[in-house]
Amino acid sequence: MTTPAEIAARHTDLDGAGFAHLQRVLGAWGILADLSFSDLLLLVPTDQKHEEFVVLGQIRPTTGATLLRVDLVGQLVRADDWPALGEAVEGNGIVTGSGTVPLLAHSRWGLVEVVDATDTGEMPAVPDTAQLEYVPVNDGGRVVAVIVRVGTLEDRRRRAGRLERVYRDIYQRLAEMVVVGEYPYAQEEISAEDAPRVGDGLIMVDVEGRVEYASPNAMSALHRMGVNESVEHRFFAELGIEEMAIEHALVTGCPVIEEVERRPDVIVLLHCTPLLHRRRVTGALVLMRDVTDLRRLNRLLLSKDAAIREVHHRVKNNLQTISSLLRLQARRLEPGQGQEALREAERRVRSIALVHEILSREPGDEVPFDEIVSSLVVMAADSVVSDHPVEIRVTGDLGEVDAGVATPLAVVIAEVLQNAVEHAFPDGSGAGGHVELVLAHTDERLTVQVRDDGCGLPDGFDIERTKSLGLSIVRDLVTSQLDGTIAMESRDGTLVAIEIPRHPLEGE
Repeated sequence: MTTPAEIAARHTDLDGAGFAHLQRVLGAWGILADLSFSDLLLLVPTDQKHEEFVVLGQIRPTTGATLLRVDLVGQLVRADDWPALGEAVEGNGIVTGSGTVPLLAHSRWGLVEVVDATDTGEMPAVPDTAQLEYVPVNDGGRVVAVIVRVGTLEDRRRRAGRLERVYRDIYQRLAEMVVVGEYPYAQEEISAEDAPRVGDGLIMVDVEGRVEYASPNAMSALHRMGVNESVEHRFFAELGIEEMAIEHALVTGCPVIEEVERRPDVIVLLHCTPLLHRRRVTGALVLMRDVTDLRRLNRLLLSKDAAIREVHHRVKNNLQTISSLLRLQARRLEPGQGQEALREAERRVRSIALVHEILSREPGDEVPFDEIVSSLVVMAADSVVSDHPVEIRVTGDLGEVDAGVATPLAVVIAEVLQNAVEHAFPDGSGAGGHVELVLAHTDERLTVQVRDDGCGLPDGFDIERTKSLGLSIVRDLVTSQLDGTIAMESRDGTLVAIEIPRHPLEGE
C-alpha cells in the first residue's frame, strides 16, 4: 500500500516542514471527522499553479455513516472539477457550498461507478449532491493543503439535538484553528493507538475549566469513576477528580494527555485540547476513554515478564551450580581423560547458562547475541593452557537471535572456538596463533565462520565420521536441531563454516 510520504514525494513539492505538518494533521483529524459527522479528504496541490491536486489522506467518521464508499487516496483531481479548491488554497478562509465529489461523479476518472441506492444496502449510496466544506491547512503562514469535508445536505426541517449542535460547534472552532495554523499543535505527537476518540466520551469546559457539556459516553465514564451527580457548571475538583491536566492545558494553551485513577479499579485517559481564538484560550475539549481493562492487561503482561525473568534466573543459577559441581569433581581426579571430560562438560553447561543469564535480564522471543559471543570468547581464551598466546578476534555480528536458536548456537560456537584454541596450535609449533570469529546475518540466515592459522585438519578428516565428542555434538546440533549446514576444511589453517536459518524449526 502506498504511504502518504510516497504519494507526497511522487506528486508534490512539499518540503520537510510542510509534510511534517500534514503528518500531524493525519494523526489528529479523526477528531474533526467525528465532530462533523463527515468524511474528510486531504488534498495537496501538485504544482505551483494549483491546477491539480492529489488526495493524500482520507478518513471516515466513527459517529456516523460514510458517504465515500471507496478509498480515494493517491488519486488526482483537476481544480476545474472542484472550483472552490482554488479559492480555499489561496487562503480565503473556509469555503462552503454543495456539489458532487469529482472523483466519484465523473466516469472519465475511471475509478468507480456511481452505485445505485438499491445496491447492497450496506452503506448509503454516493449522493448526487453533498455538502462540501473546504478548510485551508495553514503551516507557518502558507497554505500547504485543503481539508475537504463531505457531508449530507442538512434537512432544515429537522431540529438537531444538543449533542449534534455541540459537536458541530467544536468542529467549527477547530477548523478555524486549522485555517490560521493553530491546529494541530506542533508540539503534540501523533495520537497513540489508545488515545481517546470523540465517541469514547467528550466534555467541553470553558476558559475557567467549568464543565459546559458532557456527552452520554463521558457521563458513563464519570459514573464508573464514582461521579453520579450533575456535572454541568461545575469544576472537576468539585467532583473529586484531579484537574491538573485541564488547568495546564488552559494556562499554557498546549494539549495534555494524562491518566486519572479515581479508584484502584478505574483508570480513565484524558486528552485535553485547548481551543484558541486569535491565540487566546477560549476553552478546552476533553476526550475521555476508560482504559481500565487495557492497563490491567498491561500489568498482567508485566507480571508475566517478571515471572519469565525469574524462571530464566533460576535456571541460570541451577546451571551454574551444576557447573561448579563438575569443576569441583574434576579437581578431585588425577589428570587424564576423566578430568578433561568433566571440564568439557562444565564448559558446555556454562555456555548454556550464558543464554539464560541474558534472558533473565531481557525476556522475549529474541536475544541480543553480542553479549553471549563476548562471554564465549572470554571463556575460550581463559582455557588456553599452552605457553604460546592465542588471539581471538570477532568480526561482524548476528544481531537479535531467536531464543530457540540462541542456546544450541551458543554451545556450537563455544565448542568450535575451544577446538581451535586447543588443537590448532600444538606445543612447539611457534610463538602463538590467531583465531577469527566471523559473524553475519540476513533476514533469513545466520552465518558463523571460525578461521585459524594453525596446523590445519588431519589428512582424510571428515566431520561426518569424526570420533571427537565435541565435534559430534556440534554436527548434531547444527544439522538436527538448527536445521543448518556445517563444513570444515584446511585453508592456511582450519576453516569452519556454519549456516543456519534465522528462526527455529516449527515445533522446536
